[in-house]
Amino acid sequence: MKNLDPLKLYTDMLRIRFVEETISQEYSKQEMRCPVHLSIGQEAIPVGVSSRLTISDQIVSAHRSHAHYLAKGCDLKKMISELFGKVDGCCRGKGGSMHLFDLEGGQIAAVPIVGSSIPIGTGVALGLKRQKKPGIVVIYLGEGATEEGVFSESLDFAKLQNLPVLFVCENNLYSVYTPLGSRQDSKRSIIDIAKAHGISAISGDGNDVIEVQKLTSNAIIEINTHSTPFLLELSTYRWLEHCGPNFDDHLKYRQDGELSNWMERCPIKKLKLHLEKNHLINNRIENKIIEKIKLEISEAFEHARKSSFPDPTELFLHVYAPREIE
Repeated sequence: MKNLDPLKLYTDMLRIRFVEETISQEYSKQEMRCPVHLSIGQEAIPVGVSSRLTISDQIVSAHRSHAHYLAKGCDLKKMISELFGKVDGCCRGKGGSMHLFDLEGGQIAAVPIVGSSIPIGTGVALGLKRQKKPGIVVIYLGEGATEEGVFSESLDFAKLQNLPVLFVCENNLYSVYTPLGSRQDSKRSIIDIAKAHGISAISGDGNDVIEVQKLTSNAIIEINTHSTPFLLELSTYRWLEHCGPNFDDHLKYRQDGELSNWMERCPIKKLKLHLEKNHLINNRIENKIIEKIKLEISEAFEHARKSSFPDPTELFLHVYAPREIE
């Protein structure tokens, strides 16, 4: 596989960062009434992973899904309209931030229940195999989801059925306010759990987009060559509160200095230093990139504000069974 232009990786991460910062800034206006789980600080993983995916590859995300959706190439206007609860949204205004999907872009679902993306994605991969369709399925999950029983069950099933699945664990060390050390024994290893089920697995730096890209390439080669699942555990860190648009370091559930240390390891800053060292970016190029991104975001928010809310009859559409309106 040919590596993607690092300037494109930088642009994609910067786009996600600016989209989510705009959501954070605009959220207090009360136009977006759904909860939001932002990925600021975690942009390298979805961008690095999606840089190795094709249009036939599909992804399943969890509650922190904006970055996955955008990195896969799904529609920004539909996403912002969904956050505004508008009919032009990707879920016609009925799903909100935690239910993003775009079948054309390849995001099959985003689901808020912890761990639920895992069996859904495993089922999608089973469907691909039975229908003999090309592509793999990427399942995004947090390290908290590995504490659910369905994690081991899905690993076991995926291996027994030799499914084309790439499990991507975004280990950001926290489940809401609870750190990893208070939830898991220090000797517990997500990598060892995967290997115990016969699945190849490797850890990496989730704040280094070039490393994520390389690890993803190697994983996909193994999946396609040996018809077997693969698991990546990538270390990263969310800067903002678990759910909401704000910083919450004042709550003191993180150790002093921990957030600032991780902010110094910003994935966008890290790649920019690489670009500067190799003379691939300058102020003119960066300003042009930023101008284009900000215009796209402005147009998406303007589109969402001008869009209509769903008609009340929408309540009875796209449900499991039709119902007569009384």
